[in-house]
Amino acid sequence: MGISLVKGGNISLTKAAPGLASVIVGLGWDARTTTGAEFDVDASALGVDSNRQIVSGQHFVFYSNLRSPDGVIEHQGDNRTGAGDGDDEKITVHLSAAPPNMDAVIFAVSIYDADTRGQSFGQIRNAFIRVVDSANGAELARYDLSEDAATETAMVFGELYRSSSEWKFRAVGQGYASGLSGIATDFGVPL
Repeated sequence: MGISLVKGGNISLTKAAPGLASVIVGLGWDARTTTGAEFDVDASALGVDSNRQIVSGQHFVFYSNLRSPDGVIEHQGDNRTGAGDGDDEKITVHLSAAPPNMDAVIFAVSIYDADTRGQSFGQIRNAFIRVVDSANGAELARYDLSEDAATETAMVFGELYRSSSEWKFRAVGQGYASGLSGIATDFGVPL
């Protein structure tokens, strides 16, 4: 089991796993309460530069754009029900292939059609993000989010980022009442 982080905590993945080339970021959640409408929660990743702006529109990777043009970020598919234990969605990041202008990969989770369905993260429990070494399946880090996001419809769960020659992971846990469009706007995704 990897290092368990609290909000704002970080870990050097490069030091934890020397020679680390790629990781799988697993994201998970369970519906706690429902209005009767099904929950469709979606994970996405944004490759950003040193100004925290998207490298290109194609570096916003989600269920409708499963791969960045350089192949660095790959979404492994949409889970529309979130049923089952473990990771609900997975995103692979090939750290060793990241272009020099990509300084971080931001991991966001949003509730599809949340406003229409009257849903928020206050109705979600057991949300987490974890980082796994692709080479051997070892969990390097995990962040279990608290359940205090009553009105938010999207959240940044965590981020991989470069610090000098190291790749690190930070537990973020920042909610957005403005949904995925609010996250996209903050990181300069062309809408």
